[in-house]
Amino acid sequence: MNRPAAAPHWASKLQAQLKRRFGHAHLRPSQEEVIRHVMAGRDTLALMATGAGKSLCYQLPALLLEGRTIVVSPLIALMKDQHDKLRALGIPVAQRHSSQLAAEADKASQAVQDGSARIVFTTPERLTAPGFLQELGAHPVSLLVIDEAHCIADWGHDFRPAFLEIGSALRRLGRPVVLALTATATPDDVADVMRQLDLTDMQVVHAGLYRPNLHHAVDHVDSEAAKQARLLTLVNALKGQGMVYTSTVKAAEEIHAALQGAGEDAALYHGHLPRGRRHAAQDDFMQATARLMVATPAFGLGIDKPDVRFVIHHQMPASLASYYQAAGRAGRDGQAAQCTLLYLAQDRRIQQFFLAGKLPSVDDLRAVHALIGQPPVDSPGWRLGDVEQALGRPRHRVQRAVLLLRRHGLLARDRSGVLRQRVPQIDDEALAPLLAEHAARKAHDRAQLEELVAYCQSGRCRWQMLLQHFDPDAADGPCGHCDNCQRMQTAQAAADEAARDDALDPAPYAPQGDPEVRVGDAVRVPRYGRGRVTGIDDVGITVRFPHGPDRSFLPRYVRRA
Repeated sequence: MNRPAAAPHWASKLQAQLKRRFGHAHLRPSQEEVIRHVMAGRDTLALMATGAGKSLCYQLPALLLEGRTIVVSPLIALMKDQHDKLRALGIPVAQRHSSQLAAEADKASQAVQDGSARIVFTTPERLTAPGFLQELGAHPVSLLVIDEAHCIADWGHDFRPAFLEIGSALRRLGRPVVLALTATATPDDVADVMRQLDLTDMQVVHAGLYRPNLHHAVDHVDSEAAKQARLLTLVNALKGQGMVYTSTVKAAEEIHAALQGAGEDAALYHGHLPRGRRHAAQDDFMQATARLMVATPAFGLGIDKPDVRFVIHHQMPASLASYYQAAGRAGRDGQAAQCTLLYLAQDRRIQQFFLAGKLPSVDDLRAVHALIGQPPVDSPGWRLGDVEQALGRPRHRVQRAVLLLRRHGLLARDRSGVLRQRVPQIDDEALAPLLAEHAARKAHDRAQLEELVAYCQSGRCRWQMLLQHFDPDAADGPCGHCDNCQRMQTAQAAADEAARDDALDPAPYAPQGDPEVRVGDAVRVPRYGRGRVTGIDDVGITVRFPHGPDRSFLPRYVRRA
């Protein structure tokens, strides 16, 4: 007789905490699987869709494990959100990052040192800062959580060089259990995360990324003025709270002003704002004082607001993964939500400009290497932050330069974080492998952008394209509810009705369609009347009518007017 497996000894305590602290009666199957691995001491990588409850996967174990839990987060906005929610639940937490005021930092540091903080949030940069690991290690650490773990993936869409130092920090913390969490990782990213952490035997829990409550759409516009007008129309028509993402600070400020001018309660968040204004804007949105949040990607990664009813991208992001990440802020409560990308073809240039300055130049590589060869007068050596400050170059390029130089054996970093030259000079031969990797990364980034452009221009199911980005073998059928699926359903219904009309009164249209139809032509479609062609692909012809949305038709029903 087969007996069911006995519940682990911690199960009843976990259930009690789940109900008392968080107000939930049950865990989702994927949450339960992740927590079982963690409580059994197994390193785990969990791929879970936004809104699937990733945070509970570490918050519950943190209350049961003997030692404390360290959570490494990539964004301060994300950290603040999680920190504030746990404090409201009466859970002792602390956060340590570079943007804290002195009094706040001192209080948090005291909680870290005296062990009163059950959960400590920090950034990857702070985690590896001299002295901070020693503070953390003063009390046992049972669990190290890496939130948004795709940031470790070297070729991922959101790579952060500082995340690569987590592996060495892990050993210095006494090798606690690792839980890596992400919603946006391809199979290559997963393998890279394991390699970078040197944890090739991690348990992988894949909970799926499809969220049927999200309606994805792309609205094509032909000018900045048309795009802003469309944004105002959308925001006016959509109910509830929503987010508007831009790629640049300038666009964020302009759109924020336009929305406020239209009478909307809109908050503004970007990295150039003072700390106090950023936190005030975040609080206004989280507490529903502001209906809209206009933001650059500096806001939103992991923000736990369940009732966001729409996310609008006013400018295209750099990749499908970036789009999925930001659009995933919508509908975390499982209710219907709208995700719309306003597509202006010229916006591609913005991302091309960002990509051009993303990677270090040969001059950056030589400058970093030369500086580290000249030890500072009042210090035992150069640390990464000192190099960034001394050179005065963009931080991300300096970090990438140091990473490339270390990876190819031209620089070394000791346990205290001091960087040293491994070779006194770098010539063209030494730079060759770095430049080859540099060129490959540029090509990879360009391909990611072109995939996003293809998503915007395609007549295929939006969800199919998103899911196949993360898993090329995904074989799911059309979702049936994105704008393209709805457009094709409408076109098919119109075609069926036209076919019935043709049977009664044969139309003069050629079965194969008019071969002379081109984008921009004025055309006529049975039962719809006159319109203008805005797109032609192997699926059908998209026509814009004077009143109503664009619609896609089989070629046989579209004739020049």
